[in-house]
Amino acid sequence: MRHGKKVKHLGRKSAHRSSMLANMSCSLIEHKRINTTLTKAKALKQFIEPVITKSKLDTTHNRRLAFSSLRDKTAVAELFREIALKVGDRPGGYTRVIRLGNRLGDNASMAMIELVDFNEVYKSEAKTKKKPRRRGGSKVKTNILKTGDENEETLIENKPVSNEASIEESSPSDSALGKDPKED
Repeated sequence: MRHGKKVKHLGRKSAHRSSMLANMSCSLIEHKRINTTLTKAKALKQFIEPVITKSKLDTTHNRRLAFSSLRDKTAVAELFREIALKVGDRPGGYTRVIRLGNRLGDNASMAMIELVDFNEVYKSEAKTKKKPRRRGGSKVKTNILKTGDENEETLIENKPVSNEASIEESSPSDSALGKDPKED
């Protein structure tokens, strides 16, 4: 059991592990998503989230802290320019880990880790799939008669809007004769 042990050692010594996570972080910043094993993706998530949080406030001190963990000048520049603008209002949870199944060679569980704000597929689906939560009741149509004065308007009539507008327009004599008003 790993009670109270936060660091995922990944079968590497600390120098190798920190270098690997720094390289993976730079790749994630550059490509916005990478495929790796599930354990490495979870370790990377713990490594990169505090760095992205520091990038929200662009100060020299925060840039130096980010550079000390990433060790790549171009990755730090892109982090503070491009990524910090998109995650500025997000309170946390900048990355998403999606499981991909097992690798064919050694049956290792694979995962894709991506930056949440840079996935255009989820954003467009969320906007297009939005359905109304309930059906609207009867809507009232308001006709306004404008007179010569611009400030003066008179309300003519309030009618419920429905698909049966032709029935309302038919005369009462048609309904008395048994005619269907929709046939006209």
